[in-house]
Amino acid sequence: MLPPSKKVGYLSLHSFLYKKSMETVLNCTTGTLAPYAPTAAWPWNRQRAAHLYRRLGLGAPFSTLEQALAQEPLSLVDSLVDAAVSAPLSTPPDWAGWTLNDYTDFEAQLEEQFVEWLRTWATDMLDNPLRGKLTLFWHNHFVTEFDAYVCPSYLYRYHKVLQQHCLGNFKDFVYEIGLTPAMLIYLNGLENRRGDANENYARELYELFTLGADNGYTQEDIVETARALTGYNLILAGCGEIYFNPFTWDNGAKTIFGQTGNWGYNDVIDILFEQRANEIADFICRKIYRFFVHPEVDEGIVGGLAQTFIQNNFELEPVFRQLFRSEHFFDEAVLGVQVKSPLELTFGFLTEGSFAIGQEIKELALFASSQLGQTLSIPPNVAGWPGNRTWISTSTLAARWNTITYLMYVSWAQDAGQFRALAQELAGDPDSNLPDLVAGAIIEHFVPVGLHTPELYERAYIAFRANIPENYYATGQWNLNWETVPYQVILLLDYLGRLPEFQLS
Repeated sequence: MLPPSKKVGYLSLHSFLYKKSMETVLNCTTGTLAPYAPTAAWPWNRQRAAHLYRRLGLGAPFSTLEQALAQEPLSLVDSLVDAAVSAPLSTPPDWAGWTLNDYTDFEAQLEEQFVEWLRTWATDMLDNPLRGKLTLFWHNHFVTEFDAYVCPSYLYRYHKVLQQHCLGNFKDFVYEIGLTPAMLIYLNGLENRRGDANENYARELYELFTLGADNGYTQEDIVETARALTGYNLILAGCGEIYFNPFTWDNGAKTIFGQTGNWGYNDVIDILFEQRANEIADFICRKIYRFFVHPEVDEGIVGGLAQTFIQNNFELEPVFRQLFRSEHFFDEAVLGVQVKSPLELTFGFLTEGSFAIGQEIKELALFASSQLGQTLSIPPNVAGWPGNRTWISTSTLAARWNTITYLMYVSWAQDAGQFRALAQELAGDPDSNLPDLVAGAIIEHFVPVGLHTPELYERAYIAFRANIPENYYATGQWNLNWETVPYQVILLLDYLGRLPEFQLS
């Protein structure tokens, strides 16, 4: 059973999935930003270790969680952040600098390169979990859509900037991302010229990227900012570099946030961060909190993170390190309160199951995630994926169930022995003859906060026992070496995959 503080958040999600009768998942946290120090009431256990790896990546296999429990949690967090900071960028593809002139069959090669880079992107999320998760987070913040610019070289450059700056200086990040060809085309910077200013990027710079809707800027600020951002529209070849053209830049005086001058692109970023530092810090820290901690903001925690952000001159690393090291992050009430995104659902299941993730299954997981509404590089609009409960609908819920079943089928076809090995590892005894203990270990590993009622556990035990006569269990004849075990594990996972609890992170 869940503790009382946990039931509130869980039940509201449960109602959403089946009744949609609740509007919010209540935030019942009590932890502060003080460093997490394990106690009898807040122990460092497998549940919290799994929470850390789910939020800072795509989950972890059992062996990784076992290693985590042997470490001091704050040291582990530091090592994960350090690994993200030092991780090398994805290797540039051969076509990283291609223009249209380099293609012999644009449509065919375009598709090949697009799939290749999504596969590379997914590989990075698996190999460098926190850096991959942060890259995904910023992709959903500084949104571009591949369908708008349709150049693989632009996709590569955009992704490279996300990787480079995901834990760096946010002001530098804002500066760099706005000059990527992907962004210049997506938000019409390429069309923004003197005498015919396009306001799209100026508006989203404030509304979506730094300040939040209607927060500290006016329509006149947008108009004047758009004028300052003109000029980035000189392109010499399709899919080639986009250069600044001084002849299309508006060199007249502009007034932005009360500051008047002959402002250009650099000036806009400087003025924004000088004049609206508090608004930027609050907006970004709120978004970080909702993504990594809880869908409902804790004002005190966000305020503390924002203060850290400003004090560190908009460096992101101190903010993330403070958050992930905090007792608030490990609070019981933030475990299992978010709905997994399609990528978290698919790759997380494969990772936590220790299933082999070769090229074929990687592409299948990407395809399945796309079918569930999340295609890397193609968010639905400039606001990105809303996330959390919006991933669940009457149509997607059944599709999510079927996705888990399909991934198991493919893994079974590759090596059915993976399922026996998983049960043996989780049970801690390769010869265990205690079916409910084995099933319970599998449930604990895959379900963030366990099942909600004893009845659900009993049904899970029944699913795992399959149709094997009860006397084989009663006499201890059955054990994990039986030929039926891989199929029994699949039956249990299929049952779990259809429960609301399984959809949580």
